[in-house]
Amino acid sequence: MLTAIALALGTCSLTLAAKPTATSFGKTESGKDVELYTLTNDAGAIVKVMTHGATLVQLQVPDREGQVEDIIFGFDDVTGYESAANQYFGCTAGRVANRIAKGMFTLDGKDYTLAVNNEPNALHGGVERSLDKVEWAAQPFENERGQGVAFSYSSPDGEEGYPGKLDLVVTYALAKDKNALTIRYTAETDAATPINLTNHAYFNLAGQGSPTILDHRIRINADSYTPVDETLIPTGEIKSVEGSPFDLRKPIKIGKHIGELVETPALGYDHNFVLNAPEGDKKQRLAAVLTDKQSGRSLRIMTTEPGIQFYSGNFLRGDVGKGGAVYAHQSACCLETQHFPDSIHHPNFPNTVLKPGEKFRSATVLIFSTVKE
Repeated sequence: MLTAIALALGTCSLTLAAKPTATSFGKTESGKDVELYTLTNDAGAIVKVMTHGATLVQLQVPDREGQVEDIIFGFDDVTGYESAANQYFGCTAGRVANRIAKGMFTLDGKDYTLAVNNEPNALHGGVERSLDKVEWAAQPFENERGQGVAFSYSSPDGEEGYPGKLDLVVTYALAKDKNALTIRYTAETDAATPINLTNHAYFNLAGQGSPTILDHRIRINADSYTPVDETLIPTGEIKSVEGSPFDLRKPIKIGKHIGELVETPALGYDHNFVLNAPEGDKKQRLAAVLTDKQSGRSLRIMTTEPGIQFYSGNFLRGDVGKGGAVYAHQSACCLETQHFPDSIHHPNFPNTVLKPGEKFRSATVLIFSTVKE
């Protein structure tokens, strides 16, 4: 696994275990110690990540006046993340993020059954041993580019119903001189298995606990999206966004057209967008831009993934999070870079099956800046 971590980081010449250092984030219900790591840079950002679920716990960035605030949802210790109030806040979601229809799939002639935890479908990898609920090993590093932590986990064959032993590394790297957080994923398997990994952070650029996300402006670089049925499973169609509430190709307030979707099963935005191709010979494509004009904070997302799930916090219910903040209905949004939901059942979607001898690689970059009033 150490070799896998070195390959995921792209170098073996790192100063390991120097910075950042671990602090305690409490104990899990099963009595396991959870470590929290703090990343800092010269541009004013503070990022905190923990071993439970390879989870992004805090993301503090400055506004246009230099005021630093935490802009993602979460809890003050691991207890909150194991509670019913946690809606996948900041976690690594998988083995297969998003939904699989009816919790079943067939691969190489064999049928597999998963836990149905989003009736009638499987969601975000399972119930007891999905990637957000297990303990990951951490290897912190610091180099000339910045600081980070590489989390590793080996998911055994059959865990949560998925075939094959899957070795995973998730790396968070904060740039030294700019507010850019890169999240890299690598994985290898000893048997064919579906895989779709993402980070499930909930963003409110005005600060976590601010009352609404509807005044944020969103741009998604997608000419098409994947419509869903009444259970939020894609129908298989790839449809143009033209003339619909899903046309987010130019910056627009999230609240402008969301009223057209509240009577649908999604209750708002909870859809996969088919991202436009990268420009030129670039490996990463622009996925989305989110801006809060009041604070001036802006988030630009670049990714190697073909899709992004835009979720407008429709199922948030007023639970209490970090520092007593109340997480109200539609007070944050998720922008989950991903392969398309339920791809295992749709041959026309980008492939999500990883085979022995192959290496899964994915990268997403969160780039923060400020805009004028």
